[in-house]
Amino acid sequence: MSDTTFAQPHSASTEASNTGAQGAFIWYELITPDAVAAKTFYDAVVGWTIEPQPSGEMDYRMITRADGGNAGGVMRLTDEMRGHGARPIWLGYVGVDDVDASVASIETAGGKALMPAFDIPDVGRIVMVTDPQGTPFYVMTPTPPADRPASVSDVFDPVKAQHVRWNELATADQDAAVQFYTSHFGWAQEGGMDMGEMGQYLFVQQNGVGIGAIMRKPPQLPVSLWTYYFGVDDIDRAQAAVTAGGGQILHGPMEIPGGEFSLNGLDPQGASFGLVGPRKS
Repeated sequence: MSDTTFAQPHSASTEASNTGAQGAFIWYELITPDAVAAKTFYDAVVGWTIEPQPSGEMDYRMITRADGGNAGGVMRLTDEMRGHGARPIWLGYVGVDDVDASVASIETAGGKALMPAFDIPDVGRIVMVTDPQGTPFYVMTPTPPADRPASVSDVFDPVKAQHVRWNELATADQDAAVQFYTSHFGWAQEGGMDMGEMGQYLFVQQNGVGIGAIMRKPPQLPVSLWTYYFGVDDIDRAQAAVTAGGGQILHGPMEIPGGEFSLNGLDPQGASFGLVGPRKS
């Protein structure tokens, strides 16, 4: 992972406020070399509508759900970004009360800031960081919309389709990662699931809501990585759309506790993702 930034965040509001944002996933972003192809792929797989053209000077396209809400954004991966070590990837934004204080704390713990923190007017203060195992993500202090000062992000929802429903970290040091995220973002770690040789799949919670899990990185995964699971209406329909759209199914669908199904895949440009939803057929 390069020490320099390989992405500049979006210029549109995340519709999140400081209230309750500390430690919450408040935005998700796909960095890809082909935003047009990404639109074709994810619109079909998840049911989103990605903007056909960027709405501002930056090549950044908003992702809209069928209910009219935002699901995240898509940024074009440039040759310059590739030169700094960039690759197609989904990144999450974690809300914090104070970006600069958070960065100082993260670096003290062995993490790293990949860019100087900066402000986007009417959006918030943002910086890309890594955890001590090198896993990239953003931290952000969002600016709430002037006409909705109490609004909060709804891009994550543990049960709804077209939202991110689960955040899964595969890491080279599970114990250190649990310590890092619980101490820096106020998460709790309660409960787990035995994965045999892979050890425990440790559930994490934010404000009492299960937001995901932290697991040991499998040997075939070259780096520690966050995977974000998008809710779909029908896992079999979505699986077929992944294959038809030129993506790859890496694992699954497999049944998960509660009776739904999940799978892991790669989009045609090489970004990894997860899907979760019911089986209707």
